[in-house]
Amino acid sequence: MDAIKRARLRDRGILALEKADEEQELEFELTYLSSLSIEERFTLMLTKSRELKANLSNNGHREASSIVKRK
Repeated sequence: MDAIKRARLRDRGILALEKADEEQELEFELTYLSSLSIEERFTLMLTKSRELKANLSNNGHREASSIVKRK
């Protein structure tokens, strides 16, 4: 992958590495998140939460059944 393509991905918050490197991944993640404003972080968090909820629902993991107490 050429440097220009990697730079474009990096600008969009996507890390592209030739080999897996946990240290570099963590550093990238911290740098990216620290570059966002508080509002952008909350928007990202809420968007990802909605995506996770939709994925769980689409894959058969719906809400837990309620417990009914007998008298």
